[in-house]
Amino acid sequence: MRVLHISPLYAQPVDGLPTQAATTGFYWVSCTRSELEAQLPSIQTMLARLGGSALVDLHVSDLLNPAIPSNYDYTSVYDVLVFRRLANAHLPPLNGSHATASPAVAAPLGPPAVMTGTGSAASSAPPPSHNPAHSGQREAPVLQRVETQPVGFALYDQILLSVHPDGCFVLENFWQRLISGPAKTDGRQVSAKMPVEPADLMLRMVNGMVDGYLDLRRTLTRQIDHWQMALLKPNKRFSNWASVLDVRLALHQLDEICEDQRAAVQDWTEALEGWPPEHTPARQHERELLRVRSRDVLEHIERVTHHIHRMEQSAETAVQMHFSAQSNRANDIMRTLTTVTAIFLPLNLIAGIFGMNFEFIPLVHKKDGFIWALVAMVIITVVLVAYFWRRRYLESEDRETP
Repeated sequence: MRVLHISPLYAQPVDGLPTQAATTGFYWVSCTRSELEAQLPSIQTMLARLGGSALVDLHVSDLLNPAIPSNYDYTSVYDVLVFRRLANAHLPPLNGSHATASPAVAAPLGPPAVMTGTGSAASSAPPPSHNPAHSGQREAPVLQRVETQPVGFALYDQILLSVHPDGCFVLENFWQRLISGPAKTDGRQVSAKMPVEPADLMLRMVNGMVDGYLDLRRTLTRQIDHWQMALLKPNKRFSNWASVLDVRLALHQLDEICEDQRAAVQDWTEALEGWPPEHTPARQHERELLRVRSRDVLEHIERVTHHIHRMEQSAETAVQMHFSAQSNRANDIMRTLTTVTAIFLPLNLIAGIFGMNFEFIPLVHKKDGFIWALVAMVIITVVLVAYFWRRRYLESEDRETP
């Protein structure tokens, strides 16, 4: 369990749970689900003393449930938000390469719109992870990125309790960023402002989790583009249908995940509008900042949903174009065979007539009869080939060059 006292100018770790309210700033208490379950009485006592109310049993069970979807709930004293994120082991690389980033690396403390490196996910009834039916395929590492884990938040006026899975990248990333303080670039501070209240920090973490989806979306897009090129090669047989089915199932799951996330953030935004109005200009500005960041999180989720729908359409279109190309190829083969058969029909007729077992047949007893029959066959063949070529029955398809 970690406790951090966050003030407008710095963030300082605290040994043990706080016993009194902070004079400036607020406390961030972060723990894993196992730590919350083991130290629940002391945490409840701290929340009742500093926050005014302990967590109700239903919210405690929600925070401890590893399979709960994204959702939002509230009481008159605190708010509870559960948001699913991508599992650490399957996160896309931070720098867009195939190398993995270390969780301990501190990124600049900036606005949530530029925070990347983690992801979030949930479904209406999601399992703790998503295991593709054909994990032995080469594309399995991409599909396993849909594995999700919940991160829970209990939001009080001066306390933020966050419950993470073991080894959570979100916890490590934000802890290092807050401890390191404002980052500097070329001697100038970049986004030196610390979180001003618990809701601000919660929205930053949620937005960082959503941004991880953009990296996953790019990875899936590259994979779908690769399959589109493979599907549109009619001369090669495509046999990796199991992986295509897995990706379509993964996209459907991502769609359900984003729907749950959108509903949770939408409920939070509506609840934020119902908060009592602030009376000072500074507090009013902070409240407006919360609204802006809430809308930004919602807009990011809608962007991910839009990309997912577009990828689903691309995958479906590629499959339909593949079958259309295969059908056109079969039609070309049948047209060629039919044309060849039509050319040989009159030739077979001539050969059949001269093969009849009659004594008196024209040209049979003449020395040049075979030559005349052969010449007739050649003339008929040339005429039919020219006719079919003019009708483009024997014309091959020209490939367009870029």
